[in-house]
Amino acid sequence: MALLQFTEKGIFCERANVYIDPWKPVDYAIITHAHADHSRWGNKFYLCQHLSKPIIQHRLGSDIHIESMEYQEQRKINGVSFRFYPAGHIIGSAQVRVEYKGEVWVASGDYKLEDDGFSSPFEPIKCNTFITECTFGLPVFQWQDQKEVFNEINQWWKKNQDEGKVTFLTGYALGKAQRLIQGIDPSIGKIFTHGAIEKTNEIIRNIGIKLNPTTYVNPEINKSAYRGALVIAPPSALGTSWQKKFQPYEVGNASGWMKLRGTRRRRSLDRGFVLSDHADWDGLNSAIKATGCEKVIVTHGYTNIFSKWLNDQGIATQIEATEFEGEIMAETDKTEVE
Repeated sequence: MALLQFTEKGIFCERANVYIDPWKPVDYAIITHAHADHSRWGNKFYLCQHLSKPIIQHRLGSDIHIESMEYQEQRKINGVSFRFYPAGHIIGSAQVRVEYKGEVWVASGDYKLEDDGFSSPFEPIKCNTFITECTFGLPVFQWQDQKEVFNEINQWWKKNQDEGKVTFLTGYALGKAQRLIQGIDPSIGKIFTHGAIEKTNEIIRNIGIKLNPTTYVNPEINKSAYRGALVIAPPSALGTSWQKKFQPYEVGNASGWMKLRGTRRRRSLDRGFVLSDHADWDGLNSAIKATGCEKVIVTHGYTNIFSKWLNDQGIATQIEATEFEGEIMAETDKTEVE
């Protein structure tokens, strides 16, 4: 019997009778991070990294039964050891190390290798079996240094400011928005945020994490107050009456999907910036190599192509279906928009 199994409810450890990121309600759920496709409502008990706890409570309700652990703290359940290690994806994101009688599995959740200066940086973990996403598991997905991306965003904002326009930039409310807020030069002008983002900012600030100053978009503020400013909103705000109040504006999106030709055009964007909270092609391969694992299980993303590549490299690989969506889900999740 494998230490972890893929079932209709999620990734299951039968020995401990717990699930990792279940997509159907279960009694005991170990959660890698607070995004909606990994942290779902309806479980009787939740265990997460301590920075994720207040965010999950905000999303799912303060009355849920939830406990949290620090990175590398151990919890043993029926002889099985569980520990969290940083995944570098968003605040509080974690890989789950599972060990029983010397056998080690790692369920990595979503992760990225580039240190964004905000989330706890990814740490490779030696293991026998590594469960990995491959949201961007194609060679075309190669990320440039984030400093270069932020320089491009800053220059675009300055240009719009000189032309008397609002700079309207989209990124999902948890993770990407805060990365933008921290990476963009705040000396250029004022940064306004959509309500869903500002509520998340408030939670993050309340747990002691510093964010650059932001101002909630108040419908009662005179329209002229936004001219030359930067407005950060979830992608689902695009095309709404809420967005139109900021005219004249230019619209940009920060996402790994901006690497694909035609994506910007289909979304009616003026600019697209390639910035992802997921590992690129090189990152995926580097992470797998660093584990020294004997077997890889690939889940959401370009699973067929990526698993064939790994098999061709002599790495035993199998594909497992999940209900995780990676950045596809996060960039379109309507629950993150009010």
